[in-house]
Amino acid sequence: MERRSWKLPSGRFVAPCTGRLEKSTSVRQGEGVKGLGSSLSDYFDLKGQGHEELFASIQDVWEILPAIAGYLKKYRPKGSKGKILGNPVIGENVFLGEGTIVEPGAYIRGPAWIGKNCEIRHGAYLRENVITGDRCVLGNSSEFKNCLLLEGAHAPHFNYVGDSVLGRDVNLGAGVILSNYRLDGQVIRVSRAGSLVETGLRKFGAIIGDGASVGCNAVLNPGSLVAPKAKILPGTIWLGGRRKG
Repeated sequence: MERRSWKLPSGRFVAPCTGRLEKSTSVRQGEGVKGLGSSLSDYFDLKGQGHEELFASIQDVWEILPAIAGYLKKYRPKGSKGKILGNPVIGENVFLGEGTIVEPGAYIRGPAWIGKNCEIRHGAYLRENVITGDRCVLGNSSEFKNCLLLEGAHAPHFNYVGDSVLGRDVNLGAGVILSNYRLDGQVIRVSRAGSLVETGLRKFGAIIGDGASVGCNAVLNPGSLVAPKAKILPGTIWLGGRRKG
């Protein structure tokens, strides 16, 4: 069988399934791809998403992550307009939007703000500081922590979404992991306008732009930036950023 590889804009190649870099070994953890921007508009269309105050003072897109906890603490979300099935565990300061379904066996620690018509499926574990837009799916055996999912984002099977933002209609395949902590514990760096910059964060998973898709069992290393409509192949070990395509 012919082995196929995926050419990246920087001239590097990632082999599907193994994620091994070919023709270059110069990518460092958190380096990213040159040319990816860092503003909110480079990744997301926020029109109609609500939570305007959360985004108001953001310059670099990763600044959303440390702002989530303070935003939820200020507004202390409470109440439920959704449908609770069986006996899931729901903590304090949790808001469930109209039409949202929480299945038996789900655990929502809170604080959390869940939009309308979402699915919190059996076995989903929502830790502290989770915000979702409408029509999101948080699935079986998936864990969420300090994260934002915009409208229509799906993390339906065996996913880890920590210290990350998923844009509109993003889909994570089964087993996708958004790793959020460097093995050496150092501050996570990303590429902005071709230069490495420190984010000031030791916990930072991924920023995934609107309409992007990540294939099954891919692992995105800390500080990954993925542009709108980009695709990452199944089984890839992702080391940085990805432009559209």
